[in-house]
Amino acid sequence: MNYWLIKSEPDAFSWQEQIQNNIEPWTGIRNHQAKKNLQSMKNGDLAFFYHSNVGKEIVGIVRIVKEAYPDPTDPDQKWSCVDVQTVCSVPTPVTLKQIKAIPELQEVSLIKQSRLSVMPITPEHWKLLCNLGGITQADIKK
Repeated sequence: MNYWLIKSEPDAFSWQEQIQNNIEPWTGIRNHQAKKNLQSMKNGDLAFFYHSNVGKEIVGIVRIVKEAYPDPTDPDQKWSCVDVQTVCSVPTPVTLKQIKAIPELQEVSLIKQSRLSVMPITPEHWKLLCNLGGITQADIKK
């Protein structure tokens, strides 16, 4: 299993909307590196749902339930999307400020490539971020 972080501006698409929809196509990605990351996602992979711009915090976890396919919002069919399913909310949202303050997290792409909207997360960083957010394995297994 691989781990990811996907970013959304909450005024465009929020965690609450993800919860309401349960399964949502992750569309609108228009960056080549983010597209490559989307195309690397496999069914069952997990991703943090991060509110960018407003909040700047990890607020939830989603599971990849459909691997990369042509993004229906792209008339030229050059871009990809995946479908994500709500797994759980983060009991204590993890802020960018917290992440930047922890030496073990300085290599996270969220810090190093702050504008990238879809990024891999190492298993070690995943565990640490889950601990910071109060997420247990039981929360993820639901």
